[in-house]
Formats: sequence, C-alpha cells, structure tokens
Amino acid sequence: MVQGIHLTLMIGPAVPVPAPRMVVDALQSVEVTSGKDKSGFQLSFGVSKDSPLLTTLLPAGYFDPIATRVVVMVTLGGFPHVLMDGLVTRQELAPSSDPGQSVLTITGDDLSTAMDLVELALPYPNMSSTVQAYQILARYAGLGIVPIVIPPFIPEQPIMTKKIEAQNGTDLEHLKKIADDSGFVFYVEPGPLPGQSIAYLGPNIRIPVPQPALSINMDAHTNVESMSFQLDGLAKETLLVNVHDPITGRLPLVIPIPSVNIFQPPLGARPTPPLKTVMSHDTGGDSTEFTLKKMLGRMLKGAANAITVSGSLDVLRYGHVLRSKLMVGVRGAGLAYDGLYYVDSVTHKIKRGEFKQSFELSRDGLISLTPRVPT
Repeated sequence: MVQGIHLTLMIGPAVPVPAPRMVVDALQSVEVTSGKDKSGFQLSFGVSKDSPLLTTLLPAGYFDPIATRVVVMVTLGGFPHVLMDGLVTRQELAPSSDPGQSVLTITGDDLSTAMDLVELALPYPNMSSTVQAYQILARYAGLGIVPIVIPPFIPEQPIMTKKIEAQNGTDLEHLKKIADDSGFVFYVEPGPLPGQSIAYLGPNIRIPVPQPALSINMDAHTNVESMSFQLDGLAKETLLVNVHDPITGRLPLVIPIPSVNIFQPPLGARPTPPLKTVMSHDTGGDSTEFTLKKMLGRMLKGAANAITVSGSLDVLRYGHVLRSKLMVGVRGAGLAYDGLYYVDSVTHKIKRGEFKQSFELSRDGLISLTPRVPT
C-alpha cells in the first residue's frame, strides 16, 4: 500500500480468508473507527457495469450482512496491527453514468454485533454477574472471542429463594447492564492475531505505557497534521446521592460523590473543579450492597475529562499506528496542554499510497505532571 506499510483484507462467511485479487483491485478506501465501547468499518469499492463484484460476488452472497466476516490488518515495520474483526451489516451501491465511477460501499461493526441479534428471556438462578457474563460469552467462542471478566469490587451473590437474576433482552444488552451496575465497561477488541478478539468486561483501565508522542509546532520533529484543544468548564459535576441511614433505615442522608475516576487519575497539575451539582435519580435499591455498588460505579467511570483534543496525522510520518484505549504524549502545544492524554477514539483512513488517522484525546487538568513524554 505504502512503502513499509502493507494492508491485509480478509473476508469470509465464517472463517475469513485473504480477499481475492478482483476484490483487492477494486478496493478504493478503508475506514475503521475504534471508539470507547464500539468499533466499525467501511469498505469502498470502485465498480463498473460488468465488474465481477456486481455480476458474481454480490449475487452469490459474498457481502451478505451478518453472514460475512471481515478482518482488516495493517503491517508496519514488520509488526501486524489488527484494526478490525467484524461483521458486515449494510450494503450501499451508488451507480453512476460515468464509466468506472460507480461505488459499492460495505459497512459493518465489530463482533459485538453478533451478540445483539436475538432477544432472550433467560433465568440465571444463583449466578453472580461474573458467572452470567462468562456463560453468555461462552456462546461466541466459535468466533475466536476470548472473554476477560473482572469480578465487581462489591460482590453480590443472588439467592434464588429471594431473587432470581434474569436476562430480558439481547446478550449485548445484558452484558452492558452487568457492566453498568458495577461501573465497568464492556467492549470487544480485535486481535492480537487475525481471527481472534478479546471481550473485556471490567474497569475502564488505560494501559499506562504511553505511545510515542504527538508533536505539533516543532519544525522537523512535527509528526501531526493538525491538533486543537478545548477545555469545557461545565464537563465535570458533583453527584448527590440519597441513601437511608444504616441505623433506623428511615432518615435520608445526602452523600456527595466527587467527579473522579480512580482508574483514570488527572494527568494535569491543575485539575478542573466541578462547577455543576446534580441529584441522582436512579441510585438505591433493595440492599445496601446495591447502593454501594452504584456509588462505586460512579467513581469508576462517571468522571468526565474537561480537556479534549482532536487532530489528524499521517502514519508514515508518525512512524507508528496510534491505537485507542491507550495513552499518548503530546508536546509542542505549550506549558498548559503538553503532557500525557488518554486516547478515546481513532479513525483509520486508508487509501492507495496513503494511511492517515484522526483521533480524539482527553484528560483532566492543565500543566503536565511529567517533565517529558516518550518520543
């Protein structure tokens, strides 16, 4: 694709295999978006009236939704990066009267789409949330999905004589409910090898090993095309929770929950103070454990980062593939905004001879806590 960068496209009904030559030749662009809890892809093909994609592959079901699995992998410097492992969800054909200008667009999402197809009503007697999650994810082992489920910090073991946990909805809805109840996140991350994915249900932890720094306004060391910074003073808020006192169980107590995340500490020396105060309308339940779990969940993932960054880069100049759900350093933006950031989302835009990325970063606090960032 580009000198030093190679694109691998694999497509198949169950086990994806390298795409045939006619498909690769017709490929115009690939776009993959990796976000906080969902990823998606879009393939654009240039087709003519007698293109094999229209006359043979499309009628034969080569791009049928859900039945077709797509793997997109990029090799940079001899190291493979699986950008997407997902299922086709939509086809779009835009015919044109100009020769060779018709475009076939294939759109899809990650493998969590397979978990959101069938609504079920299933009981889970005497099963904790961790056991429920493992039982659900075991159904998708055939897709190469490896589950990683972290037990909640405040365990709650249901007893069927008092309460029977049940699923009323799709598997994905129930997994997200389990995650929300504990302040966790759930997502399916492709890789590390083609045909493999990791289903993660646990606290929103960012791997503390930073990626090479994004440099702006540094002459020959600049490796990004654009970058803009925003500080939203109203992004953070203090949540007020109503609970009953543990002695009488009748007197209401108001407890403030600060806007902090114990797994994503502020990366700046001057954290942005919360300027809003809101009341919780859904905290509480039939047990003290339930209330404590909801309050802890707020501190696990409820904090908002007041500083957000958006920008774009050329991978060939950057020299690496920027990945989401990790950390990255920024330099050249000045004393207030230099330092480490959390990578929230990355969009990979691949064309012949071109590989660019747009990204969204965030953190809380001005002025870096670290004197230098990895380059």
